[in-house]
Amino acid sequence: MASLKGRDILSLKNYSQDEIYQLLAKAIELKRQQRNGKAHRFLEGKTVAMIFSKPSSRTRMSFEVACSHLGIHPIFLKPDEIQLGTREPIKDIARVLSGYADAIVIRTFKHSDVEELAEYSSIPVINALTDDYHPMQSLADLMTILEIKDRLAGLKIAYIGDGNNVAHSLLIVAGKLGINMSVGCPKGYEPAKDIVDFAQSCIRNINHKIDVTNDPQEAVKNADVVYTDVWASMGQEDEHDERIKVFKSYQVNRDLMDAAKPTALFMHCLPAHRGEEVTDEIMESKQSVVFQQSENRLHTAKAVLVSLLK
Repeated sequence: MASLKGRDILSLKNYSQDEIYQLLAKAIELKRQQRNGKAHRFLEGKTVAMIFSKPSSRTRMSFEVACSHLGIHPIFLKPDEIQLGTREPIKDIARVLSGYADAIVIRTFKHSDVEELAEYSSIPVINALTDDYHPMQSLADLMTILEIKDRLAGLKIAYIGDGNNVAHSLLIVAGKLGINMSVGCPKGYEPAKDIVDFAQSCIRNINHKIDVTNDPQEAVKNADVVYTDVWASMGQEDEHDERIKVFKSYQVNRDLMDAAKPTALFMHCLPAHRGEEVTDEIMESKQSVVFQQSENRLHTAKAVLVSLLK
């Protein structure tokens, strides 16, 4: 098994299939230990700096609880305290924090800021969300599917809605792990072409398909997982009313779920706007695994911290 110690996690583009499975196996192992009441304070005495330029509930909680379970001291740095790239250059912040902490968790807007932070840091940098990628979410998504379906390769994920950072990270791991993925989104809201191209470039056999369509019914056909996200993400609040009109026919409701496989799971990265991108009926249905998915943010955060720091 390859050591991941000292690596960054910025987008998972540079992680191999085996390395992603290694992280998932570690997360499942740590979840089992927690359920069995077995202490796993593997990182006693370590310190993690958490730079959060965007509000967060699941990401902050999952990392802070993960640190608590592992024996790490987390230091939360609010936007007005760190003032990323304004009060002092990012490269200076990277080198200062490298002298104090053992890793940096960052949740911010521009992905290039995270790349610059990683370039100048001598400690691992973990992307906890940027406008382009959400790799920590996709690890929790994969873990949840693996727990329930017992496999990933050959399954089909239908992502319905805005081709945003969540869709981008799912496309990357789908390409790498042999998962079929169809993104159903309105015209003008497709995922970035270079990320679709990257995912398609990872395809290893003729049966593995990654595609983008403007027809949500087509996207969910034969899907094992139906996934959606809010129509207006943080920073897009001014576009909310317009997006409601554009995305109206992309709501995940009973009709759309019935077009997928009868055994299809419903997933959402949360927070969910019930009545907009998903109905209350689907959120509360037996097909919904959103809270198992949410819990797994904790176990995958622990797996990443242990793998990069131990």
